[in-house]
Amino acid sequence: MPAKILIIHGPNLALLGEREVNVYGSFTLDEINAKLQALAKQEKAELAIVQLDSEGEIVEQIGKARKEFGALVINPGAYTHYSVAIRDAIAGVGIPTVEVHLSNIYAREEFRHKSVIAPVAVGQISGFGVNSYLLGLKAALDLLKK
Repeated sequence: MPAKILIIHGPNLALLGEREVNVYGSFTLDEINAKLQALAKQEKAELAIVQLDSEGEIVEQIGKARKEFGALVINPGAYTHYSVAIRDAIAGVGIPTVEVHLSNIYAREEFRHKSVIAPVAVGQISGFGVNSYLLGLKAALDLLKK
């Protein structure tokens, strides 16, 4: 049975390619998703990918994930810095979670330096653009092999 991994793109990530290109790059969310699907196919894994702007929808998706997925890769976007609800959902489901960010959140504004998600994630990857997602997926796959 193939590994099943849920990828959650948080708020504003649908605007990639148009939004703050100097920070996030010129690639689109569709291009990221295509790279993730190609890696998953190569690794014989199954992905479900969603982009959600609403905190409540993200919490709901995480809650449902416990019955279907072995791991979660999430870019919580701005919710990274203050969403106790998303943090608690991740802690509550007990699914190995990898937090990813396109930009290096520690090289940006000071309010971005704190992640409330990191303490309940297995690890965090930031600052590598599209590769943050690919490295996050590889980490999730490795966790499922253990």
